[in-house]
Amino acid sequence: MGVPQHRRSKSNIRNRRAQQKIEAPKFGGCPQCHAPKEPHKVCPECGFYKGKEVIAKAE
Repeated sequence: MGVPQHRRSKSNIRNRRAQQKIEAPKFGGCPQCHAPKEPHKVCPECGFYKGKEVIAKAE
C-alpha cells in the first residue's frame, strides 16, 4: 500500500490546488448566423453544424 514518506508543506499543497480551478466555457461565433455558440456543438439559433443544417428550425 502506498504510504507517504514525507509530509507535504501547505504551500506545495496550495500551489497544486491553485491549478484545479474551474474555467468559464469558451464561446465562438457561428459562421452562419454569427450568434455565440460553444465549439463542437450545434448552433442553438440556426441549427447548423460544420456548414450543414442538422436541426431544422421553424421560421
